[in-house]
Amino acid sequence: MRPRTCPACGDRPVATARHAYCYNCQPGGPQTPPPCRRCGSLTGYYSAGLCRRCHRFAPQTTDSCIDCYAWGVTRYQGWLCEGCDGWRRRFTPGAPCPSCRRIVAVNADGWCRLCWRQAAARRTRQRDTTVLAANRHGQQLFFADMFRQKRPAAVARPGPAVPRPVGHYQLTLFAARRDLTHVEAERLPQPADPELAEGFDRLVLQHARGHGWSKSRRNDARRGIRILLALQDAPGAPIPASDVAVVKHFGVAYQPVLDVLAAAGLLIEDRQPALLGWFTKQVAELPDPMTSEVRTWFDVLREGSTVAPRSRPHAPATVRLRIHYAKPALHSWAADGHRSLREISRADVLAALPPEGTDRALVGTALRSLFTVLKGRRLLFTNPATRLRTGRPQTRQPLPLPMSPVRQAIDSDRPDRAALTALIAFHALRTGQLRRLHLTDLRDGRLRLAERTIPLAGTVRHRIAAWLDQRTRRWPGTVNPHLFINASTAGRLTPVSHAWINHTLAVSAQGIREDRILHEATATGGDIRRLCDLFGLSVQAAARYAGTSNPTLQRGN
Repeated sequence: MRPRTCPACGDRPVATARHAYCYNCQPGGPQTPPPCRRCGSLTGYYSAGLCRRCHRFAPQTTDSCIDCYAWGVTRYQGWLCEGCDGWRRRFTPGAPCPSCRRIVAVNADGWCRLCWRQAAARRTRQRDTTVLAANRHGQQLFFADMFRQKRPAAVARPGPAVPRPVGHYQLTLFAARRDLTHVEAERLPQPADPELAEGFDRLVLQHARGHGWSKSRRNDARRGIRILLALQDAPGAPIPASDVAVVKHFGVAYQPVLDVLAAAGLLIEDRQPALLGWFTKQVAELPDPMTSEVRTWFDVLREGSTVAPRSRPHAPATVRLRIHYAKPALHSWAADGHRSLREISRADVLAALPPEGTDRALVGTALRSLFTVLKGRRLLFTNPATRLRTGRPQTRQPLPLPMSPVRQAIDSDRPDRAALTALIAFHALRTGQLRRLHLTDLRDGRLRLAERTIPLAGTVRHRIAAWLDQRTRRWPGTVNPHLFINASTAGRLTPVSHAWINHTLAVSAQGIREDRILHEATATGGDIRRLCDLFGLSVQAAARYAGTSNPTLQRGN
């Protein structure tokens, strides 16, 4: 039970249950308290023959471990730190420790935990030491329970952290081109930061496993990363994409290295778009003032404008088309001695227009766009193309396609070619729709597009099933969600290109699509509503096909 408080001092408990006062306040005192009957301590007496450390109702205090003297244990822990508590459960007290001569629990080698820990702290990789030598000149005590680090198993040992770009690094004064003509990859120096190289190895393995890479693709990425790190001036700095091309010299694939660097956030995209290089060639022969003005127009077409006249960015194909049709007029004016578009009059614009047809409409559209942008940027005094009427491009009448090459493509031994041709020939899908198709768009014998759901024909389902079987056999680990993939996109998440689809078909995709719609228009007598529902056409586009449905139009054989 909890002892009574001494009525004289009101601070200490009574000496024993039979006493009315503490030993300091005893009549005729103070008297010297006896030693603790449990631990033998001569100091810190509390009550009932026990000291403050041993009495269960004494105020909780912090003291040293009774085995290793580590500071920070309490009575609730039995005055033992966690290390010594576990040490006592593993080893029983026996002979005295040869180092400190104390009779405490010793390990299989005969050392107590205090002396063993002292030797472990003094031991390094370069210098070994014995327990006696480590404890010869005294011992360094420590705080209790400071050795709690968990040592995971070797198989679960975490690798180096995923590499991240450093916050600051030394910039180079100028870019020096390295001559690697006679250098082999094996003779390159080791990466300056081995931990960074090991982290990249770990990232490559994770990326390859997550994207279903082949062994050769994974090894190319690891080898390319090692080459770049060996040539890097500042370890951990982002790597420009233009510098990655150096791996081609050593026979390493270029794209896997780019994918890993982009995943790590260590890629600086500094490659010039192909459109910029193409435009530079188109205006190379123009005089300087005119070149600057045309470049302003080109930048607005490509990037858009938030100031009047405002415009959205145009597709690269549209930009190329505008520059292509404006180019003859620009070179003609430069040949006539004009150095700036400020010198161009309305008569010059009219003289540069083709006489009629689609070319006249497209050239007029390009020149109107050019002068409108320059006038909005206040680079011209007047707009010579204002209210310039050049007509509309002529529409081409859709014509049937001979069926023999289409039948050959549908019955092809290549599952990808057969599936592509069947989707176009039966359901008139566009090339862009084929590129964007995902595996999840095929469910329950139906193809679900953004604007409509198409019940697939039996022939199409068989061709798609054959393609999916080949896709699984050839790229079993791919995570690309698109229906159609190839060797270049199987290890990535991007769709196939328009060029791949046209090359695989070996037949005009637009020609097959037009033939399918034209056949439906002929079979339904030009039902515009049916054409819109089946193929997702606008009313104007459906009317173009419906106008050609007549008894004299025959399908080619």
